[in-house]
Amino acid sequence: MDWWPSDWMSREAWIAVAVVVAVVALLTLYGAFRIGKKLFITKRMLGELGAGGNFAFYGALIYALFPIDILPDPIYLDDMAVLGGALFYLNRLLRSRGGIKGLLPHRRPQSAPTPTRER
Repeated sequence: MDWWPSDWMSREAWIAVAVVVAVVALLTLYGAFRIGKKLFITKRMLGELGAGGNFAFYGALIYALFPIDILPDPIYLDDMAVLGGALFYLNRLLRSRGGIKGLLPHRRPQSAPTPTRER
């Protein structure tokens, strides 16, 4: 094909770059979705968030959904970092309030071992 600029990169190289970018975009989108889901679960466990919790929760959601980011939107690494930071803050808030005996929302309680009697 004469229209393709062959002096800088071949067509196959551009296709490989596009595939890598698409895979990274899908993986980071999946990660951002999972962190966002955990953020909603934590918010539900907290109930009333207070000013700091509301700012962290809604600020992270607005940043994740807003089209202008630090990195271009097909790469959700910055969105994952902001959502993760809000999740970290809300989990600390949950622990400080003693929510469900300090349990994080994504962990299941471990059953205590049954005591055995010695004769």
